[in-house]
Amino acid sequence: MTEREYNDCVTTYADNVYRFILKNLRHEEDARDVVQTAFEKMWRHRDEVDAQKSKSYLFTVAYHQMIDHIRKVKRISLREEFGDEVRVQDKPVNNLKKVLDEALGRLSETQRSLVLLKDYEGYSYEEIGQIMTLNPSQVKVYLHRARVQLKEYLVKMENVI
Repeated sequence: MTEREYNDCVTTYADNVYRFILKNLRHEEDARDVVQTAFEKMWRHRDEVDAQKSKSYLFTVAYHQMIDHIRKVKRISLREEFGDEVRVQDKPVNNLKKVLDEALGRLSETQRSLVLLKDYEGYSYEEIGQIMTLNPSQVKVYLHRARVQLKEYLVKMENVI
């Protein structure tokens, strides 16, 4: 991969990778760190990366960085306490977005990543399998189970209202 191809990759895929990681981590700074590390790794290994497969390579690296970050955060348990006067009131602008975010939040890390890669980013089963190191049939089964869980959550009236 040449420097120009790398720069084209950054321009083309940076927003998609960031959006994918942010949907999973739900923390902007952490998502930026993960994406930056993924691009840094891609830069260091640019001689080994085929420009035609840069998208898949980038999402794979970002996904694994995200998993490492989640594991690290689980080991470090931070607790922040604020008084009521300091808390920021989050008033949702769109209730549907909140409901969907809550539904996605109930899924496991793997299921959430599968749904986001397939339904938000539009990857094929084969591409998702490469990114998450699963075979296509595993992707289909896990994705089906995730969608069933989402459906069960979303059809309950008390969750939507």
